[in-house]
Amino acid sequence: MKRIRLIRYVWYVGYLALLLCAGRVTAQTHTIRQLEAQRRAALREIEQTTQLLNEARASAQTSLNRLHLISQQVIARKKVISLLNQEIAVLDKQIADATRELAVLEKSLNDRKERYAQLVRNLYTRRASQHRLLFVLSADNFAQSLRRMRYLREYASWQKMQALLIVRKQEELDKKREELGQTRADKVALLDAREEESRKLQQEESEQKAEVQQLNKKEKNLRQKLAQKRRQAEALNRQIEKLIAEEVKRSSKASSGKRKAESNGGYAMTKAERKLSADFASNRGRLPFPLNGKYRIISTFGEHQHQALRHVRTNNNGIDIQTTSGTEARAVFDGVVTRVFVVPGYNNSVIVRHGNYLTVYSNLSHVYVKAGDNVTTRQSIGKIYTDTENNNETVLHFQLWKEKRKLDPELWLD
Repeated sequence: MKRIRLIRYVWYVGYLALLLCAGRVTAQTHTIRQLEAQRRAALREIEQTTQLLNEARASAQTSLNRLHLISQQVIARKKVISLLNQEIAVLDKQIADATRELAVLEKSLNDRKERYAQLVRNLYTRRASQHRLLFVLSADNFAQSLRRMRYLREYASWQKMQALLIVRKQEELDKKREELGQTRADKVALLDAREEESRKLQQEESEQKAEVQQLNKKEKNLRQKLAQKRRQAEALNRQIEKLIAEEVKRSSKASSGKRKAESNGGYAMTKAERKLSADFASNRGRLPFPLNGKYRIISTFGEHQHQALRHVRTNNNGIDIQTTSGTEARAVFDGVVTRVFVVPGYNNSVIVRHGNYLTVYSNLSHVYVKAGDNVTTRQSIGKIYTDTENNNETVLHFQLWKEKRKLDPELWLD
């Protein structure tokens, strides 16, 4: 009986070890799925940029925006390759673990088969039925006979269990071999995908280098355009600051018990505006994108090194979003249109107030709203301007302010 208890203990320990192995495989599978989801997202970004690039390539002119798109494409492609490398590393770990587990299973199965074969040989040698009867009858008393009969039944059950375990162990072994084969096939597919992505990356980096060389040949003209763009951006910024200051002054004059400024010199809000402001703030990182359709951010918030001109840095008070012709700008949250104005280089601009937050939508060819209009989340507010003389470039300039302070829009958008 001690032998049976010992065998049961060994069996349970082995079963627990297999459960732990299964848990490790499950965790690795979860990691693979996460990496696959990130890779699919990066490939969707590449797909969107590719469509914009195809439109840009239709023109023979070299375009700074086209360089931005190619650079974004290169970054996204490198991310895809990095994710593929991580997936391959996880699969390598899975293959190594599965190979070790397979060896353990094969040894366990062979040992179990050998023990069972020895058991069968012993039973035949000892004439098992006669031996069992003598074992029961030779007991000292009736109680001992009952215990021996129970022991024999348990022993018979254990024999059957051993046969069943051998069958299950064989099935488990076959399944593990199949899983290992599939994992190796998955790795081969990922290696092929990585090779293809690396080829595309090399092609895009060559295109990026050629684009920079072409722009360098036009450095004088490019610097002139950059200086003009900087003046236009400064004019837009001054206009926005002026309009915000006018609103603050007007709200202060109209302030009463119903209006209250969040800070000294800030915009005095009504109770409804304070609630709207709090709702807007609570949606940080979840605001919808300020346009519908395919897009790519070609210039981010803050100061950056110019991609084509050495020793030149640019500053962006918001983000520039390239999209396709005919795309409309849309409100990122409920609010009130406070101003519609025009600035050279940015065409029509719309300011929408959300309590003490403001969003600015610039470079619109057509505006669908007017000052005083209430807008709702995702409501179209205008059509984005398409420059037919410059590769049909369609770029929305989007800014986000709190009182008189500029914020990084990407931290607020979903």
